[in-house]
Amino acid sequence: MPVKGNQFRSNNFKDESTPKGSSKAEKPIKPKSESLPSFDLKDGRLIKVVGLVFLVTSVYFLIAFTSYLFTWQEDQSYVLKANGGWHNLFKTTQELLDNGVKNPMVDNWLGKFGALLSNQFMFEWFGIASYIFIVVFFIIGYRFLFKVRLFPIGKTLAYALFGLIFFSITIGFVHGFIIDYPHFLEGEFGYWSNRLIDAQIGRAGAGGLIIFAALTFMIIVYNIDFKIPQFKRKEATLPGFDDVDDSSDLEEPYISGTAPLMPEMPSTPVEWPGRRPKLTQEGVLPSSRHAENELTEELEAAPKGLVLNVEKPIEEREHQAVTLMPEPSEDTEIPLMVSEERPTDVLSIEKEDLVTADDLVSQFGAFDPRLDLSSYKFPTLELLENYGSNKIAVNTEELEANKNKIVETLNHYNIEIDKIKATIGPTVTLYEIIPAPGVRISKIKNLEDDIALSLAALGIRIIAPMPGKGTIGIEVPNQHPEMVSMRSVLASEKFQTTTMDLPIALGKTISNEIFIADLAKMPHLLMAGATGQGKSVGINAILVSLLYKKHPAELKFVLVDPKKVELTLFRKIERHFLAKLPDEADAIITDTKKVINTLNSLCIEMDQRYDLLKDAQVRNLKEYNVKFVNRKLLPTEGHRYLPFIVLIVDEFADLMMTAGKEVEVPIARLAQLARAIGIHLIIATQRPSVNIITGTIKANFPARIAFRVQSKIDSRTILDSGGADQLIGRGDMLLSTGNDLIRLQCAFVDTPEVDKISDYIGAQRGYSTAHLLPEYVGQGEEGGPKEFDSENRDPMFEDAARLIVLHQQGSTSLIQRKLKLGYNRAGRIIDQLEAAGVVGPFEGSKAREVLIPDDYALEQFLSNMDGK
Repeated sequence: MPVKGNQFRSNNFKDESTPKGSSKAEKPIKPKSESLPSFDLKDGRLIKVVGLVFLVTSVYFLIAFTSYLFTWQEDQSYVLKANGGWHNLFKTTQELLDNGVKNPMVDNWLGKFGALLSNQFMFEWFGIASYIFIVVFFIIGYRFLFKVRLFPIGKTLAYALFGLIFFSITIGFVHGFIIDYPHFLEGEFGYWSNRLIDAQIGRAGAGGLIIFAALTFMIIVYNIDFKIPQFKRKEATLPGFDDVDDSSDLEEPYISGTAPLMPEMPSTPVEWPGRRPKLTQEGVLPSSRHAENELTEELEAAPKGLVLNVEKPIEEREHQAVTLMPEPSEDTEIPLMVSEERPTDVLSIEKEDLVTADDLVSQFGAFDPRLDLSSYKFPTLELLENYGSNKIAVNTEELEANKNKIVETLNHYNIEIDKIKATIGPTVTLYEIIPAPGVRISKIKNLEDDIALSLAALGIRIIAPMPGKGTIGIEVPNQHPEMVSMRSVLASEKFQTTTMDLPIALGKTISNEIFIADLAKMPHLLMAGATGQGKSVGINAILVSLLYKKHPAELKFVLVDPKKVELTLFRKIERHFLAKLPDEADAIITDTKKVINTLNSLCIEMDQRYDLLKDAQVRNLKEYNVKFVNRKLLPTEGHRYLPFIVLIVDEFADLMMTAGKEVEVPIARLAQLARAIGIHLIIATQRPSVNIITGTIKANFPARIAFRVQSKIDSRTILDSGGADQLIGRGDMLLSTGNDLIRLQCAFVDTPEVDKISDYIGAQRGYSTAHLLPEYVGQGEEGGPKEFDSENRDPMFEDAARLIVLHQQGSTSLIQRKLKLGYNRAGRIIDQLEAAGVVGPFEGSKAREVLIPDDYALEQFLSNMDGK
């Protein structure tokens, strides 16, 4: 039966193949003649040769110029134009003597050509500024030969041009006060340029022009600012503002008492002093939760039309009440009145007018979570290497050979095809065939091993049929696979312009397209693969993608590394992106017991976030943060900006072997419920067996990535289908998102690149500590200190005790909000209250039990404590 025009389509050619039984005769194959390698502008060899020429030239210039500094007097008669100059290069010794050359044998270390070349550049042109040519040649040669960019070539050429002119003229200007003839320090260009400028605007004008050029260059290159110091009258502010000296923990002093509003208020409002971010002793900013508490103080303690005049230091009034006075006139100074009476309620400020969200936005602007680290700079692409040429390395001959072998193999089993085309990817090429009518798909599917044998290649994978197409796909590995660099993926327009909440750049598809997924929509990711197949590189690619796209205020990582060596590079970004338990020293968790506590702490965080969403009447994290940014949710009501939290477990099999159900239960809870509140899980393992990836876990991870595994059983465990056992390794992977199965080449990011990124972020100003998760106390553990030292108790201990007893609720967040303290200090106070017997032990997401019933009992308790 004749074939209906077998066609083969690819990017480079189109061919027709004739199966058995055709009447067409085969054309004789002409032997190929051997030819020498040809050079063109796109040839990498030519670029390397050019780079080598530039490097050798830079070394030659360096030796010649340096020798000229010591031998210019001896070679002067040889290089003079009057005696022949460059024409002397081809003259004999007798001819040189006849022309007046006193020393025909030059002393320059590079001979006659070196003497003439250095004289041309240094004496007749730009003087010692000619050394700039050496730097330019070296940078260009190093870039072309080693493919490493020391500096941008365009900027280097521009700076070099300015440097040649500026330094030659500047040296000539200074040297002109000493001598009045050309010299090799400034060259004839610098000398005659100064003579021309001096004749036009004078010596003083020439100096001013040089200074103007230098300042202009500094402004263009470094964008320097010229500021005049301003002296402002110091105004007193409310406690917690800039004029108050912070403690080492960044907690603000508090003045207890009421502030009654005066009956007569000035009609003209007084501008309230602005706020600036405050630094700790380590030069870092407080955490975002602390910044929100400072915003609470600004909203509650700023009545319009009032100013304060401080008489006493703030430390002497830590437990005294404040009375606010009307705004005084310019000539009258009204002192701050201090009352020694202690009120019963520490926050009894009356409010006459309700402030709406629109008023707050119009007065303070929308809340910016990035304001705490406003100077934070995202990592640059220069920190990443550009591996490979980003070009398809499959040639026409390889495509033609594979096509013929596929057609020949199918013809051996009497399988006829109508059409075949190729789609070339970085590591594999997809051949799509359309079988002739009447051919069963299963018949082609069963020939997988035979096709692999005929092509002599590993990793042959047959997709029958192709989803959404009427074709059968045969994936064949390329003979020369192309490495996909992380830099090329992150530099793509697709990644730069994405609006995804948590974009992760996974690599390229078999059609050579950038593939970016949204972790927030996955919402959890399960990764599996044999040892050395690319899991750790995949995890690094995910982390690097998020670091390049998210601000530290918007994203936090919880890193679990049972192997203790895979994620240690990210320890440097602890104060920016990592989250940990309050009492832990290391943010990267390696101990199994601490992993259990951290997972349960995340469950507590999840429950607390759902309570916040319930109070805000929203359904997910995105809607909640939009309301908070628009100031419809206030910190005074317990609300705060919620960053995304990504939990990454590098080796899940080890945790399941050592902890089992203790790990599986919180993982399952988080996987089932944590999507809406912005907690996402990435779990990796090299043992995708059913006792590691249980049905409970597997059911809640719709997105799965499989690198190469050892058996079909492992492939079905992770993907619910085969194929992962036929991958070729080195980052070749399959991504399952529920219905689709996509083959990708993972983007490669090496350990030195991750180290550079961590150093770049870690060197910037960060928060005072890592993001603190809720406290969790496991079974058999005690939360809080075992002993209580009344002499070392916090100054706010008694105020906190009265607040707790008044509300009958033992909560760290209550102390934090009402007393306007930082999270760390509020946590220490609640520990002291527990040790003293005021509140009970930690009970998970529930508030602690208050052990003292009323104020009378509390006063007796405090008096007895002071009497000891």
